[in-house]
Amino acid sequence: MNPIASFYNWLHGQWPAGTTELLPEVGEDGVTNVDGIRIAGDLSGIPLLKFSSDTGAKAVKAILGEDGFEKGQSSDDGVVDLAIIGGGIAGFSAAIEAKRAGLSYVLFESAKPFSTIANFPKKKPIYTYPTDMKPAGGITYEGDVDVKETLLEDVKRQTEEAGIETTIATVAKVQKKGDLIHIDTDAEEAPKKARRCIVAIGRSGNYRTMDIPGEDLDLVSNRLIDAAKFKDQKVMVVGGGDSAAEYAVALADEGAEVTLSYRKDELTRPKPENVKAVQDRSDSGKIDLKLGTQPKQITENSVTLETKDGEEEIETEAVIAALGREAPLDFFRKSGLNVANDKTPKWWITLVIAALLGTWLYHWKKGPDKLVNGWLDLKSEGLLSWLPDLGEGHIVSVIKASSEDRAFYYSLAYCLCVLIFGIRRVRRRKTPYVKRQTLFLNVFQWVPLFILPFVVLPWMGANGWFDSGIGQWFAETFFSNGKGEGADNYWRAFGFVLAWPLFVFNLFTEAPLWGWLVVSLIQTFVIIPLIVRRWGKGAYCGWICSCGALAETMGDAHRHKMPHGPFWNKLNMIGQVFLWAAFLLLGFRILGWIFPESFWNAVFQYLTFGSPLADKGLPIFNYAYFVDLIWAGIMGVSFYFHLSGRVWCRFACPLAALMHLYQKGFGRFRIFSEKEKCISCNVCTSVCHQGIDVMSFANKGKPMEDPECVRCSACVQQCPTGVLSFGRYTDTKKSDFLLDKLPASPVKIKEQDQV
Repeated sequence: MNPIASFYNWLHGQWPAGTTELLPEVGEDGVTNVDGIRIAGDLSGIPLLKFSSDTGAKAVKAILGEDGFEKGQSSDDGVVDLAIIGGGIAGFSAAIEAKRAGLSYVLFESAKPFSTIANFPKKKPIYTYPTDMKPAGGITYEGDVDVKETLLEDVKRQTEEAGIETTIATVAKVQKKGDLIHIDTDAEEAPKKARRCIVAIGRSGNYRTMDIPGEDLDLVSNRLIDAAKFKDQKVMVVGGGDSAAEYAVALADEGAEVTLSYRKDELTRPKPENVKAVQDRSDSGKIDLKLGTQPKQITENSVTLETKDGEEEIETEAVIAALGREAPLDFFRKSGLNVANDKTPKWWITLVIAALLGTWLYHWKKGPDKLVNGWLDLKSEGLLSWLPDLGEGHIVSVIKASSEDRAFYYSLAYCLCVLIFGIRRVRRRKTPYVKRQTLFLNVFQWVPLFILPFVVLPWMGANGWFDSGIGQWFAETFFSNGKGEGADNYWRAFGFVLAWPLFVFNLFTEAPLWGWLVVSLIQTFVIIPLIVRRWGKGAYCGWICSCGALAETMGDAHRHKMPHGPFWNKLNMIGQVFLWAAFLLLGFRILGWIFPESFWNAVFQYLTFGSPLADKGLPIFNYAYFVDLIWAGIMGVSFYFHLSGRVWCRFACPLAALMHLYQKGFGRFRIFSEKEKCISCNVCTSVCHQGIDVMSFANKGKPMEDPECVRCSACVQQCPTGVLSFGRYTDTKKSDFLLDKLPASPVKIKEQDQV
C-alpha cells in the first residue's frame, strides 16, 4: 500500500461508510408537502412496531385537530373522511383510531393484512421495544419479545375485535385535487375520494436486485419463510445485513449446505450476535463464508462468484438474495410527495441558482473589482446615512462609519441568520444540549465576530484608546496593515475566534504581526489540541466556529442531505490537501519575510493572492480566491439547502483537517453506545451531516471514533431508543470512560425523569 493510501486508511478509510436510504420527506405527525396527506409507519423513520402503532394513531389525532376539518361530512358521492393506504401495523392503528373518533374511512391493502409480519421466517423473534413505551392507538403489545406466529395472531385478534374491515386493492397513487384526495385504485366498489389520507405502506417496495444473468430463474427468491424446507439442499445466501445472516444461520441449523456471499471483506452491517452466529457456524463448517465476493451469473444448478482472484463456480439448488427492499418511491413521486435527497430537475435547477447567488454574494463582498463589469453591484455604502451625526467618537457615528464596509452588512446578515435559525433549531430539538450549544454559537458569532470588530474596536479607536501607551502598542501589534503603518484593520479581530489555518490572513501579511504569530501559535498548537483531546474536534467546530454556527442553525433542517458512502469519504481528504497547502504557503511567507526581494516572496504573493495578475482585475485560482472565496464561501454556503450545511466543514476546511490528526492521534472523545438497545434503524447515520456511518458503530456497541464528528448531537438526539451518549476515555489505556452530564437524548432525559 502506497503512503497516501496508508495515510487515508489510518485517518478515514478504516471507518465504515454505509449509505442512507431514499425515503419520503416526513414532518411532525406525518405531515408531507401535500396538504391533507400524511405518512405513518416505518416510512416516518423508525422501523419498530410500537412506533408504527404510535404514528398511525397520532396522524389521525393530528387530522382531527386541523383547522377546517370536520368529521362526519361524508355523502353518497363516494367521499370518505379518511383513506388509509396500507394494511400493516400503522394502517390498522390509524383505522382503529379513526373508528373511535367516528370518522368514515376506508383501509386499502394490496396483498393481505399484516403481510410484512406474515412474510417473516417461521418462529422469527420480534422485539416489541422500547419496553416502557405505550403507543397511542388500539393495538397493544405484551412482553418484550414475541415470535412471528404469536404476534401475528394477537394483532389480528385485536383488529377483528375492533371491527376493522379491509379493502383488498392496489392503489397506484393519490393526488390532491381541490379540497379532496383522489385515489387511483383498481377496486371498483371502493371510495375514490377522501378529505384526508394517511399513507402507511411501509418500506415494502421492490426487492433490490443483483442485476446479473439468471436472476429470474425459479431457484432464486428474495426471502426465507421456512428454513426446514431446504434441509439437505445446497443453498446460497447473498447479502451482508441482518436478514442475510439470520437466513444463513436458520438454514444451517436445519441441515442445509449453506454458502454466504457478501461483496465486502467483513460483515459490518449485522448485529454482533448475528455476526457471531455466522462465524461460529463457519468455523464448524456449516456455513461456507465467501467474503469479498459477489454473484456474476446464475444457472439452473450453479452460481458463478466473482472473487479477488478471478471466478469460482459453486453448485447450488437455491439462491436467496437477501439484499433488502427499496421504498416504493414511484408511488410517492406519482403522488407528488417529496422524496428526500431526490435529484429531480427542480433540485438541479435550484442548485444552480443557489450557486449563482452565492457566486455573486461573495464577489460582491470582496468588492466591485471582483465583479465582472460591475455585475449586480448592489451598493451598500451609505445605507445607514440616515443615522444622525452625533459627533466623532459617538457610538452612532461609529456604526455609521462601519457601515461603509460591505463586510459590515455581510456579517450582520450572517449573525441574524445564526440567531433566527438558531431559535428555530432550539424549538425543533428541545434538549438542554441543543439549547446551550446554540446559545454559545450565538454569543461567539455576535460578540467577537461582529460587535467587537465593527462597533467596539472602532469606537475605542475613535475615542483615542489606541493613540498612546499600551493601547497604541495593542493596536499596532494586532490591527496594523502588516507594513508597520496604521492600526485600524479591526477585521483582524476575527482571528481571536477563527484560528489559523481557517483564517490565514493575520499571518499572511507583508511584515510579521508578532501578536498574531503568538496568538495563532497558542491557538492552533496548544489550546485546540487540548480541547480536542478532552472533548473532540466538535468542541470547536460545533460550539465556537462561525462556520459551524451557520451550519448548526441555518443548516439544521437539511443535515440529512449530506451524501454518504465510500466515494464521499474519500473526498474528506480535500481538507488535508488544503492544510498542507497552508503550511507550504506559511513556509514561503516566512522565507519572504527573511528575504523580501527573493524568489520565495514572489512565489508566496502569486500562490496566495495572485499578484500581480490580481492587481489587474484578472481572477486566478490562488489560495485566497480558490480556497477562501470559492470553497469556504460560495460552495460552503450555496449548498446548504441541497447537500447540508457542512460541505466546507467536512470536505475542505484545513483547520478541521488538522483537528482530524489531533483527534486520531490522541483524542479521547467518543460517542458511546448501548448495543442492546440498537435496532439498526439507521436514523443516526441518516441525520449525520458529516457523513459518518454511526449505526455501524452503535449496533456493535463500539465507541464511534471517526474524527469527522462535530458534536452536533443530531444522532444522539434523534435515536429513538436512546442508544448513544457523548463521552470520553479517562485514561490512555481506554479502559474507563465518563459520559457527558449535559443531556442530549430525549429518551435518556425521559428515563432519568422516571427514575
